[in-house]
Amino acid sequence: MQQTFYKYQGTGNDFVMIDNRQQTFNKKDTKHIAFLCDRRFGIGADGLILLENHPDLDFKMVYYNADGNESTMCGNGGRCLVAFANNLGVIKDKAVFEAIDGLHHATIENDIVKLQMLDVDAIEKHENYVFLNTGSPHHVQFEDFINDFDIKTKGAEIRYGEPYNEAGTNVNFVKKISNDTFRVRTYERGVEDETLSCGTGVTAVAIAMHVLKETNENCITLKVEGGELKVSFDVQDGSYKNVWLMGTANFVYKGTI
Repeated sequence: MQQTFYKYQGTGNDFVMIDNRQQTFNKKDTKHIAFLCDRRFGIGADGLILLENHPDLDFKMVYYNADGNESTMCGNGGRCLVAFANNLGVIKDKAVFEAIDGLHHATIENDIVKLQMLDVDAIEKHENYVFLNTGSPHHVQFEDFINDFDIKTKGAEIRYGEPYNEAGTNVNFVKKISNDTFRVRTYERGVEDETLSCGTGVTAVAIAMHVLKETNENCITLKVEGGELKVSFDVQDGSYKNVWLMGTANFVYKGTI
């Protein structure tokens, strides 16, 4: 049976989108999901996202990593799904939807999608890194030689090593450009490689840089391999609230497989 799909990307973080409002997609077939995400034998993507009906909200987001397993929140995926829902006529310029980590609000204007992320309360400061969860777990550390750094090798060592082990974490390497601008490269768990952009990752980096007093701004620019994202937030008693991830989300093509 042929499957209609849509390809979207947000600053180079690319996704296979499927309209599953009729519940026709087999969500238990992890091998098939991994095949669809395979860049050599399938469509090719960092993940696959289903748009489903929700009884009270605009829609529901179901996200799978490229390895075929359902995973934690994907920020750029959520932004791309808002663009997809807009394209389908499910929403106009605003959305409220459910993802695995809870409710999200979003707005869309032209190709700019703004997505509200989780509040962040628990932030672990260690000697050489910061760890926090922005819908997905993230390790954040500085790397001066970020352009020539072996992200895949070093990222994998951290992702599988202590204290994360098999559960793993996403790993972000950061270089400060200015008071409100940082360069970021991310190794993503589930993709098991560097991606051109990671929404929950840049959100984690922006908050971590504020916690470390590397910036006093509450709107941060993150330069990733696939472009540029912005993260804004409010700080109340050490808690980061009203967190928004902002950037482009674009339709690439539609097909059947």
